[in-house]
Parts: sequence; C-alpha cells; structure tokens
Amino acid sequence: MDYPIPANTEEILALRNSSVNEEVIASAIAGVIQIARQQGQSLEDLTAGILKDDSLLELDRRKWLSELIAQAWIMLPSLKDEG
Repeated sequence: MDYPIPANTEEILALRNSSVNEEVIASAIAGVIQIARQQGQSLEDLTAGILKDDSLLELDRRKWLSELIAQAWIMLPSLKDEG
C-alpha cells in the first residue's frame, strides 16, 4: 500500500488532498480503527458512532460501512500486538 496508516485525525483529513481510490479508502479506514483503539474505544463504540444518524450517509450506507469497519477491525492487528 502506497499510503501509510494515518496516526491521527490530521493525517486522516490530509487524505482529502489525495485522489479517491481503494488505497486511500483502505488507509483511512485503517487509521480510524487504529485511532479508535488508541482512544480505548471498542468496536461497538466505533460502529455505534457510524450508525448514528447524520446527513452525510443514508442508513443503508452507514450499515454497510459499519460492517466493513467490523471486518477490518478483526483483520488489522492492534499496535500493541505488533510491539
């Protein structure tokens, strides 16, 4: 992957300057998961935030995204597992 996993919110926001492609999206998702873990959030906390009603995504898209995040959560090692 050409894009490193973002370590903080600023690095995730900086991805907006990149062309949207699969690698940028994967990097952003991995960054969100790592940041949530660093903040002590559980997968349930993260998916609850995604499923919360907002004006950006319709409910079916939020459900799809929460399922994608859950799969990525399981696949990505936590930073403490790597160290």
